[in-house]
Amino acid sequence: MNAGKAPLTEEYLRAHTVGELRPLSSPIWVVAYDPEWPRRFEAIAGEIKSALGYRALRVEHVGSTSVPGLPAKAIIDVALTVADSSREHDYVAALEDLGYKLQIREPEWFEHRMLKGPEGNINLHVFSQGCEEIERMLAFRDWLRTHPEDRELYARTKETLAQQEWKYTQNYADAKTAVIQKIMSRMRDAEGESQA
Repeated sequence: MNAGKAPLTEEYLRAHTVGELRPLSSPIWVVAYDPEWPRRFEAIAGEIKSALGYRALRVEHVGSTSVPGLPAKAIIDVALTVADSSREHDYVAALEDLGYKLQIREPEWFEHRMLKGPEGNINLHVFSQGCEEIERMLAFRDWLRTHPEDRELYARTKETLAQQEWKYTQNYADAKTAVIQKIMSRMRDAEGESQA
């Protein structure tokens, strides 16, 4: 989600990409919500849990495909919690056996790792137990599931941005930051009112 990060420079992307940083070769495609996405997530989660066993502390469906009714890129985003995401040897090899490939390594941002699924249509985000970013991702997902006005705002933003040309997918993701922060600000305000 990266709502707390500044837009990432090409230098940052090169430094944190495992292997070659490849520019986009086609437009960003945002498609209508597909009711198959939750079922696909369940199958993916089952494979990850089988491969990692007790090391998979938590597997959550996050991102736009986890919000019914929200248009999205047809890529399932998964948040995997492990004991310590910096200990790649604890989980990467088992995931590589399933066809995943380590693509991003961000030690200074919650020790985040991102692996691409076998067909490129899964983004597996790995964080350590207790990481606040997972809670932010889940809170944002749950808010969009229950607040249609913000879901529509986010959908319009994504569809507008997808029509622009981007060098890297991350540039498109970064362009959504302002609207994500606006929605999260409303979330915090509502939480403050409910606790008052």
